[in-house]
Amino acid sequence: MGNREDLLAGARRCLEEKGYLRTTVRDIATAARVSMAAIGYHFGSREVLLNQALFAAMEEWAAGSGRLTGQGDTPEERYADTWDRKIRDFGEMSWLWIASVEAFVHAQSSPELLAILAEGQRRNRRMVAAALRGVPEDAVTEEDVRSLGSLHIALLSGVMVQVLTDPGQAPTGAELAQGLRGMVELLGESARTDG
Repeated sequence: MGNREDLLAGARRCLEEKGYLRTTVRDIATAARVSMAAIGYHFGSREVLLNQALFAAMEEWAAGSGRLTGQGDTPEERYADTWDRKIRDFGEMSWLWIASVEAFVHAQSSPELLAILAEGQRRNRRMVAAALRGVPEDAVTEEDVRSLGSLHIALLSGVMVQVLTDPGQAPTGAELAQGLRGMVELLGESARTDG
């Protein structure tokens, strides 16, 4: 590997061991076994390097277990299985999710990072809505992006925080599916009483 690849690998190790906010230029250079100046030469800053390493790890996760297709005979069983896999990933890869939360916190004072995260969130809403509908991303409606996509992303963030905070009490996939079914029933009751 060259210095650039060594730095990305070193940054990932630092994310796994120290997180986003506590990783220093010296930590990355030491992990990569290169000079600190190499970070500036190849990436411009520690932040840019950490962002690239974090986004690469998230893309790697999304390409593997991050998909939205689970096992089961019914849509509800497949959805529950999908959530069970995600919940397992939140626990097994907690470093990735903690680093992503730390990056979000840091983004509040970094307009460049905030713009990157916002764009990623928009793409994820579209991808999720398309996967849930079973259509290509360019065929999903804006209404589904804003409703289905946004709801799923909100659930994803909320469940992730629950797993990281109190793993023993985090919901299961079946409980999430049951909760969504309950919300649909409540919304239906509300529509009947309002109408």
